[in-house]
Amino acid sequence: MIYYVKGILTEYTEEGAVLEAGGVGYHLIIPASLRAELPAPGEEVKLYTYYQVGEDSQKLYGFSDREARNLFMQLIKVSGIGPKLAVSVMGTLSVDELRLAVIAGDVKAIAQAPGMGKKTAEKLILEMKDKIDAAALVAAPGKTPAGAPVVVTDAFSEAVAALQALGYSSSEALKTVRSLEAGDDWTVDQILEAAFRKLAMF
Repeated sequence: MIYYVKGILTEYTEEGAVLEAGGVGYHLIIPASLRAELPAPGEEVKLYTYYQVGEDSQKLYGFSDREARNLFMQLIKVSGIGPKLAVSVMGTLSVDELRLAVIAGDVKAIAQAPGMGKKTAEKLILEMKDKIDAAALVAAPGKTPAGAPVVVTDAFSEAVAALQALGYSSSEALKTVRSLEAGDDWTVDQILEAAFRKLAMF
């Protein structure tokens, strides 16, 4: 198994990028969003990979980190979703946005990925919902500004979903709730009240 490739980015292709490592050029298929994060050709990059071996082809998929690669591997286990569609989804939504969409049951957000239909999006949510750790998602940074551990309850996850339902983007809702120094006894209403105060500051 090729776990990752570290080398010089030599060129971009329609599907991905070519990395030269040890005198070998590796063509990696990457999400569209990752292309925008990578440097210009000539720079060194490291991409975590998934190696697909088919009956008549072999393909290497590249991701920015282990977390993204692992999420991709979860996606391709969903019935009806192959590597091509999984890359499309991850090119449309960030790792956190996709996880939040799954937790919130946001079919519309997932279905906006090219090639993704409503029924397949619903199936993705159904099959992945129990595999997403909502608490870990909300507390991803791991620390409050003061340096204390973040305490996360179901109320935090519900508050993120509520903000999203009110029209805030998934990334904005997640960032706001993560920034609150709230206790584990806070209710959804208390979290939302604090979130609205913070949002009003911007």
